[in-house]
Amino acid sequence: MAAYSFQPLTPLCSSLAVASRNLSIISKRMFSTSLPALAASNLSQSIPPYPYGPNHIFKQANSGLYGGSIIQFGNKISKGRNKGKTRRTWKPNIRKEKLYSNALGKFLELKVQHRVLRTIKKVGGLDEYLLGDKPARIKELGPFGWGLRWKVMQSSAMRKRFEAEREALGLRAQPETFHEDQESKKPSEEHPRLNEVTGS
Repeated sequence: MAAYSFQPLTPLCSSLAVASRNLSIISKRMFSTSLPALAASNLSQSIPPYPYGPNHIFKQANSGLYGGSIIQFGNKISKGRNKGKTRRTWKPNIRKEKLYSNALGKFLELKVQHRVLRTIKKVGGLDEYLLGDKPARIKELGPFGWGLRWKVMQSSAMRKRFEAEREALGLRAQPETFHEDQESKKPSEEHPRLNEVTGS
């Protein structure tokens, strides 16, 4: 009859005890303290308020040039024998690109959707894309693009360009800040119809 020798299991038991001690059901970090999308949606006081507000559904769009796109949900229809449906998502094609700004005189590393990148190349550069004044362009900029647009407009190169355009059109000089422009406007200039109704 063969004799069996049993080895002590203390090293194995101790390693299992150490491993089980490091496991925890409750997460050590319950929330993230850094919210780049939320920080990008809060504009500085010197920047005019964004008319469309931040995106509350797809908050990542507040930290880049997403062109107004969001994650879309739908079904993948099977054409086989089972003819079933599978839930799927369509995410925006987002890339990190280095785009040159002539007004700021430097390269900017931005998160850009591929469709927006094509539009930037079509209109002639990042500055021309940001300075588009149509409502659809303003809406697709988002809070991040709105703040970047304000930085481009406040650059010295753009100020010279705007000053030359004003002189060509015979307009008055531009106020130094956004708040000065708001204070200089009289109520009759802002809401003439409202003044007629109120009798002021």
